[in-house]
Amino acid sequence: MERAAGARLSPGVSKWDLRQKVWDYMEANNLADFPRPVHHRIPNFKGAPQACLRLPDLQEFRCAKTVKVNPDAPQRDIRFLTLEAGKTLLVPTPRLRTGLFNRIVPPPGAAKDTLRKCATSQGVRDYSVPVGLDANVHVDLVVVGSVAVSEKGWRIGKGEGFADMEYGMMVSMGAVREDTVVVTAVHDCQVVDIPEALLGDHDLTVDYILTPTRVIRTGCRRPQPQGILWPKVSHKTLEKIPILRSLRCREERAGKDVTLQGERTDVPAVVEAATGAMDARPKNLAWPEEPGLCQASPRGESVSASSDRLRGLSTLFVGNIPPATRVSELKAALRERQATPVQLTWQGAQHRAFLRYGDKATAEAATLALQGLSLHGCVLRVEAAKAQRHKTASGQCRADQRSSPVLRAATD
Repeated sequence: MERAAGARLSPGVSKWDLRQKVWDYMEANNLADFPRPVHHRIPNFKGAPQACLRLPDLQEFRCAKTVKVNPDAPQRDIRFLTLEAGKTLLVPTPRLRTGLFNRIVPPPGAAKDTLRKCATSQGVRDYSVPVGLDANVHVDLVVVGSVAVSEKGWRIGKGEGFADMEYGMMVSMGAVREDTVVVTAVHDCQVVDIPEALLGDHDLTVDYILTPTRVIRTGCRRPQPQGILWPKVSHKTLEKIPILRSLRCREERAGKDVTLQGERTDVPAVVEAATGAMDARPKNLAWPEEPGLCQASPRGESVSASSDRLRGLSTLFVGNIPPATRVSELKAALRERQATPVQLTWQGAQHRAFLRYGDKATAEAATLALQGLSLHGCVLRVEAAKAQRHKTASGQCRADQRSSPVLRAATD
């Protein structure tokens, strides 16, 4: 079966490039079932039931008592097989809003049809009970979804980071150990070559890959996340996930460093995260905190650049952004390169963006981290914004303001 890995990848390829190639390939070759299109999802690939049926062949599954399975459609049969085998099934709560796990509790003596209902998203709502943070839970096997995965065990999700965060939270609450087995089920075309350089300390790796045609034992020796990496967690994410706040309080009481993303000890935190919410804002509304974005100062720099200096911020210019690029793709690339800004100004119609950082040193580090970054095959131009000169004609400035929404956000 042809693999998406056959597509050529340019130097400086990002995780987002790999996601896009897999999504595009699956759509072009009709390799997925509902929901479509697969973009920005864990694909519900054709042949998912056949891939899931390979799980009971694993000795690690047969020995497992408690299995945690992600809630996506392609793993529905894995959830059913877990229940049918009489094992404890844990499913993450949607977007971790109300907790970490729900335990699926089928009715006594449930027949196969009922167990299949329990394995669906509706069944998770109807037949589950929440698992508290202080519950004595030991997970023997973890099943995650993937957009792309390599035979070495490197994994790429859809870019929101929930699987990595869930694992870090399980480490924090003592639910998993270093030898806990991690499995993913994907279409054969989702098995691609992934440069190890793209992986960070927060990235979850897998021990087994199940496809419709084979079982791949990766032999991965890369350490799994050692807990929650608090510097990668934004204040907005903390606000959205109550159990994360509880875990932070526990670790803070235990004397651990729980400094958040963009947080300093000498000034208040100013990071505003953008998980989903940023893209949800109306694209035709300018964010009101940048009234002078297109006005020029006597030195030729924008007023916003001048005000940046007064506020101590340092701004980077990002150019050569391909026309089809979404702001969410740039946000994901910034997260992957660990170059999260305090503020992001998106001017997609002009194929550019501006990234603001707390100080010059942070901006310089981000510049280095973003060199060679590409989106949709185009290498982005990243440099200090002071080298840019905004057009001073008032008509052009007004046009820029109308067509370019200012989205104040930091990626999380």
